[in-house]
Amino acid sequence: MQVRTVRSDLTEIVDEVDAVVVAPDGSESFVSGDADRPLFYRSAIKPLQATVALEAGADLPPEHLALACASHGGFPAHLAIVERILADGGLTEDDLRCPPAWPLATSARDLVVANGTRRPRRLFHNCSGKHAAWLRACRAAGWPIDGYLEPDHPLQRRIVQVVRDATGVEPEPVGVDGCGAPTLRGTVRGLARAFSRLTTDDRFTAAARAIDRFPALVADDLRPDGRFAMWWGGPVKVGAAGLVGAARNGVGLAARSRSGDSGAAVMGLIEAARRVGLLVPAMDRALADVSAPPVMGGGRIVGRTSVDERP
Repeated sequence: MQVRTVRSDLTEIVDEVDAVVVAPDGSESFVSGDADRPLFYRSAIKPLQATVALEAGADLPPEHLALACASHGGFPAHLAIVERILADGGLTEDDLRCPPAWPLATSARDLVVANGTRRPRRLFHNCSGKHAAWLRACRAAGWPIDGYLEPDHPLQRRIVQVVRDATGVEPEPVGVDGCGAPTLRGTVRGLARAFSRLTTDDRFTAAARAIDRFPALVADDLRPDGRFAMWWGGPVKVGAAGLVGAARNGVGLAARSRSGDSGAAVMGLIEAARRVGLLVPAMDRALADVSAPPVMGGGRIVGRTSVDERP
């Protein structure tokens, strides 16, 4: 499908979005574009990565598990929970190996600067919850903490196997994610299969429920993925480079913007949900500015970004 941005009656941008909807039985009820184009899953598979941390022995109540699955904005609630995950395992921010960063959300960055912060911190990184959960898993399983991001670490080897099983796609050779962690290869089709499994396989129930219950901890309600998650009624997770997955009642959806625009990917996901009858009218109305955001010029609406209506 195509996402078009029209300004003052001129099409300025055309973005291609690949999307797949997988039914609980594994059949596909909707496919658009190239479902098998190679990609890195990036943060979209954090629910699978967090499940490995749980299975290794990390003690994570639902709010903490939501942060383990998060690409958080760096707001005070996010940071406090990550600090608690670390402290409960006798760990500190110094044990994290994600790079120092500023909060992902601009308003959260403004807040920490206003409170006197003058340099980026590892805690602020949007993947710090995942890293904290991994450190807790290493402590619980007796695995070395040093080198927990190395592809041959026991934690990472388990993640590779879980992703292989859930997606049905060979995830190696791995790449390096922005947070320094191994990032696994796959496809939009593979991600849709994995999200279907999130709500059908008991193995993933805890992570799926945590994401569904606490969408503002997983993202925030400012980003398109966070806005969608507030209304969806199931797990939603975005990944860098324009990738997003969602699930409800065993139906798995995934979309990827070829330009890497996460807003366009969420628009494609919403359109895929609409095409298979999963978007009820109240959701459609509430998400109108996400599914077809206005284009502004001079403080007024001069156009709109929308999904091409062609089947």
